[in-house]
Amino acid sequence: MNLIRIELRKMKMGWYIRGALIANVIIMGFMWLISYSEKADGGVSFQSTDEAFLIIGTFVRAVFIVFGAVLIVKLVISEYKNKTILVMFTYPISRKKLLTAKLMIAGGLTFITILLSNILIAAGFFWLNSICHFIPGELTSEIISQQAVKMAVFAFGAAGTSLVPIFFGMRRHSVPATIISSVVYIPLSLAAFGLFFSYMAIRNAEKQDA
Repeated sequence: MNLIRIELRKMKMGWYIRGALIANVIIMGFMWLISYSEKADGGVSFQSTDEAFLIIGTFVRAVFIVFGAVLIVKLVISEYKNKTILVMFTYPISRKKLLTAKLMIAGGLTFITILLSNILIAAGFFWLNSICHFIPGELTSEIISQQAVKMAVFAFGAAGTSLVPIFFGMRRHSVPATIISSVVYIPLSLAAFGLFFSYMAIRNAEKQDA
């Protein structure tokens, strides 16, 4: 914990907070845009609140897994590349403990950011939905409690996934390899996203033709 506190003092978190807020605004704006365009065409963007939560979570995790990789670059890879971490290694501190502290910061911040972003974007989206009624049905306390558990579980899983790039980045202390390995997660998420909407289009085809 002492190492974590020391590392947090060294970090300048302004860029991360600004980036996270901008990402949240963009994701929320995109969700609103989808809903408005579908409603203007006389359709429904999401069939249920569960679908809306699913899409919000997918976007948030995809974006902030990349943020997690950037944290790893700043905390670990860049220090190896610039040789600044060698100064820390001269102190009577276990290297394993030092690296563990850095990775705990990266994983912990990713978990917290994903969880808070899910809550913020969902709150903003469903607030607008209460006015414009994009989604059929009501947002009940039962649904909120179920989704809160899912958000926490998926945030924890995504935080773990965000640490995967350390393996690739440490091989040659490569910043591009670290970032690129995290981006691999995004096509997988978008593939699931595309399959989901393809299924929705096929399912709604019969109703539209009727």
